[in-house]
Amino acid sequence: MKARYKVAGMISMLLVLAMGLLWSTRSVSAAAEGKITGTVKLDGAAPHMKGIDMSKDPFCVKQHENSPAHLENVVVGPGGGLQNVVLYISQGLSGAEATQVASQEPVFDQKNCMYTPHVLAMNVNQKFKVMTSDQTTHNIHPLPNALAGNIPWNKSQPPGAPPIEASWKTEEVAISVKCNIHPWMHGYFVVVKGPYATTDEKGSYTIENVPPGNYTVTAWQEEYGTQTAKVTVAAGKPGTADFAFKAK
Repeated sequence: MKARYKVAGMISMLLVLAMGLLWSTRSVSAAAEGKITGTVKLDGAAPHMKGIDMSKDPFCVKQHENSPAHLENVVVGPGGGLQNVVLYISQGLSGAEATQVASQEPVFDQKNCMYTPHVLAMNVNQKFKVMTSDQTTHNIHPLPNALAGNIPWNKSQPPGAPPIEASWKTEEVAISVKCNIHPWMHGYFVVVKGPYATTDEKGSYTIENVPPGNYTVTAWQEEYGTQTAKVTVAAGKPGTADFAFKAK
């Protein structure tokens, strides 16, 4: 009988320990699931984006027969929402949080002789893919600042070529990207530390996996530069930061 009570006591103790471990794990997970949300808008009239002359390549011309291509330096959606703005945490992250690399692999596609997306954000040392969906040859040429520590490269991608896998070893906002064959093709890689986000067609964004704390969030846009905002993320309560760039 005593042995039976001993076994029952041990089982109860193990259950208590297991529940405590589970609760601790859930608490840590919940702490890491904080968010920073908001919008980025253009204050004023959206500038006219010039049309693109693709006559150099008949394939490219054909892809835009029914939808003429335009430059994408400033893309404004409903309600003045500013697309392709990168949001990242520039102050407040611990060393461990700043060195974490997002698990997904970003993709930069050459589609209809344009870059999709126009701006691709990623972490330092995060692998990303450059692929081509076009039946014409492209030559992708990122141009980082050599003084920042990233090394430029220049690679050709004919139709059907496998993706190019790459990463950047240092933070850099932003790396200009061009195609040596199609001079109108232009985009950016934005390399940051820690959680980040890019605004959608409505100018909305959500930075995921932000632990509770006080932060500075930076918004970067290729024509209008940067803005910053102070944000507090509390346990179970997302932080918010809205930005407005003045049209010019």
